[in-house]
Amino acid sequence: MGSDTEVTPRVVVGVDGSSASQEALRWAAQHAQLTGAVVEAVCAWDTPSEIGWAGPATEAGFDLERARVRFSEGIRGVFGEVKPAEVHELLVQGDPSEVLVRASEGAELLVVGNRGRGGFARAMLGSVSQRCAQHARCPVVVVRDTSAGAH
Repeated sequence: MGSDTEVTPRVVVGVDGSSASQEALRWAAQHAQLTGAVVEAVCAWDTPSEIGWAGPATEAGFDLERARVRFSEGIRGVFGEVKPAEVHELLVQGDPSEVLVRASEGAELLVVGNRGRGGFARAMLGSVSQRCAQHARCPVVVVRDTSAGAH
């Protein structure tokens, strides 16, 4: 029997606009529908570091509002105009792997695509996926990109 203190399970999914992250979002939404969970679609954006190189940096003309619009458009690209009610969008500043690991705290699952927007096409796992698999605070599902031309 349910109680008032029950918490709806959360499935966190990393979304970066890549086809692998779109597959991960589809998988997460299907899983959430089966289990009664909510989906937190997390898109992380980072700013350039003043000291040295700190990973992928946001271009100098980064526009947060434009990023929100592109993020929402990417979600609509997966679900069409009617986004499932259990899918919530979170645009967060920070290193993507750190943001996702933090978001995994208390989640039922963390779902990531096998590769993101990085440049190493031959890698089986992208750097963010690999760091999440190693450091997440919940089980991690890595979804393979099955779109045409994926390696």
